[in-house]
Amino acid sequence: MTAIPSDFDPEAPEDFDSAHREYARLRRECPVAHTDGLGGFWALSRYEDVRRVASDWASFSTETQNVIPKVAFTGRRPPLHLDPPEHTPFRQALNPLLSQDKVRRLEADTRRFAREMLAPMVERGGGDICTDFSSFLPVRVFGLWMRMPPQWLDTLHDDGRAFVLAVHRNEPELMKATSLRLYDMARDLVRLRREAPEDPAIDPTSALLAAVHGGQSLPEDLLIGAVRQVLVVGIVAPMVLVGSMAVHLARDQELQAQLRADPALVPAAVEEFLRLYTPYRGFARTAVNDTVVGARAIKANDAIALLYCSANRDEAIFPDGDRFVLDRPNIAEHLAFGRGPHNCPGLHLGRMELCVALGELLAATPGGFTLDGPITLSRWPEIGPLTVPLRFG
Repeated sequence: MTAIPSDFDPEAPEDFDSAHREYARLRRECPVAHTDGLGGFWALSRYEDVRRVASDWASFSTETQNVIPKVAFTGRRPPLHLDPPEHTPFRQALNPLLSQDKVRRLEADTRRFAREMLAPMVERGGGDICTDFSSFLPVRVFGLWMRMPPQWLDTLHDDGRAFVLAVHRNEPELMKATSLRLYDMARDLVRLRREAPEDPAIDPTSALLAAVHGGQSLPEDLLIGAVRQVLVVGIVAPMVLVGSMAVHLARDQELQAQLRADPALVPAAVEEFLRLYTPYRGFARTAVNDTVVGARAIKANDAIALLYCSANRDEAIFPDGDRFVLDRPNIAEHLAFGRGPHNCPGLHLGRMELCVALGELLAATPGGFTLDGPITLSRWPEIGPLTVPLRFG
C-alpha cells in the first residue's frame, strides 16, 4: 500500500502564534491534512468539516481513539470514551449537576479562591499566571463541585499536572504511571461515597453510583473510569486559556485597560477569547467505515483530529478570524465546547471560571500587567501556554 505523504508536522517547534499560522495554511491549502507524526492521523482544519465530523458519532466514533496523541492506556473513561447510547447514562447523571443554576452557586467561592491565589502574586509584584494561579484555581473549583475531601486537592493538582505534562512530552510510561495514580484517587472517592453516600442531586460520584442503564447499576470499571475522567478533564483547559488571555492582554494594553475600566465587558471578551484561543486541537474520532472528507479518502479505523482551534478561526465563518473582535455578531457559533453528543458538559462551569479569573486578574492589577519572561507552550492535545510570567504594575 502506498504511504500517504505528510502534509504537516505536529511535533514541529512552536511559539505562541506559529501553530495558528500553520493551521491557516492548512485551511487554505490542505484542509484535510495527513501526518505520520504522533502515531499518524488526519487533521481537519475547516469549520464545516470539524462541525460535521464532531456531530456524526455513528460514522466517526470516539470509542477507539478520542485524543491525539493516544493516551488511554489504562481503561475506558466514560462518557468521552463511549458513543451513544452507552455514554448516555453517564451524561444523564452528570449534566444536571453542571447546569447554569448549579454553577451559579459556586461563583462566590470561585471568586474567593481567585482572590486568595492572586494576593501573593500582587504582593510579589507578579508571577506565573499559569503555574501560580490558573493551574490551582480549576482544581479548587473542581474539588468543590466534586465534593472531594479538601486534603485531597494538593494530590489532585500534583498528579493531574504530572499527567498533563507527561502527555505534552509524549512520555507513555509516565502517562501510564500518573494515570494509575489518578485511578487510585477515583477508586478512593467511589469507596468513600459507598461508605458515606451523599445526595445524588448535589454530589457527582453519588449521582454516578445511583445511575442505572438497562435496569442495572453502571459497571464498576466504567463507573471508576468516569470518575477518573471527571477528575482531570476540567482542569487543563482553563489553565491554558487563562494563560492565552494573559498573553493577549499583555500585548494589547488598550484592550486590557478597556476591560479593566468596564468589567461588564468581561463575559463578551471571554467568549471571544474562547473562539480565538480554543485550548483544544487534539480531540479525535475514528472513521467507522471508509469515507471521504473534503475530497480525501479516509480508511476505516483511521484517526482524525478535530482542530477546534483552527475551525474557530476559519475566515469563511468568522471574518478576520485571527483578530479579537469584541461582541462578534456570530460568536455563538464557535466550537470551543465541541458539538454533538460529546460537547463539553462543563461549559457553564468553564465560562464561569474564566470570567471570574479574568475579572479578578484585572481588578488585582490596577496598574496593568506585562510579560516578564519567556512563555512555555503546551503540546498536543492542548494548544496554549503552560507558563506565562507576568509583571504587575
